Amino acid sequence: MVTPPEHRLIQRAQQGDPDAIAGLYRQYVQAISRYIAYRVSDEAVVEDLTADVFLRMVEGLPAYEVTGAPFEAWLYRIAATRIADFYRQRGRHPVEALNEGIGSGHTPLEMTLQEREELDELRAALAQLDDEQQTILILRFVERKSHKEVAQIVGKSVRAIATAQHRALKRLAELLGTEKTGRHYLRGRKRQ
Repeated sequence: MVTPPEHRLIQRAQQGDPDAIAGLYRQYVQAISRYIAYRVSDEAVVEDLTADVFLRMVEGLPAYEVTGAPFEAWLYRIAATRIADFYRQRGRHPVEALNEGIGSGHTPLEMTLQEREELDELRAALAQLDDEQQTILILRFVERKSHKEVAQIVGKSVRAIATAQHRALKRLAELLGTEKTGRHYLRGRKRQ
């Protein structure tokens, strides 16, 4: 939901205030970049797509209407569209959809061989989920958004999100094998 201070910032940005546009960029760039990085493995492409999302934000701001949905929902939709366009242009879906170390709290050099293998396995499994399932899992477990927040972003009911999340996690577990109990990279910590 758009808060009154954010609403004022959006209004100023719509009027072309560069400080307001920069404020929106600073507020959302890390989350949008992280979302893209979980779907695209090439860091240069992540940077390009992130920049494109914010360019499209600036271009679309004059027509943007505050509807009560979070402003970031609009940005995630732009990002999802840009990711889909990228893969359509490439004509393939990635096998590697995560950057090493993202979400794990480790840099690639600090990761053990076992952690790297588990991350590669997770990348391959996530790539087999559909776009909506990937989005829901990333928003829930990487961005740590509530079911309600994800529902607003995706444009579905809370119940539909919970059901889709359950199915996505079940499918991910099947793809990874039920014996996997080690590092849970979506949360970035050991499972208890």
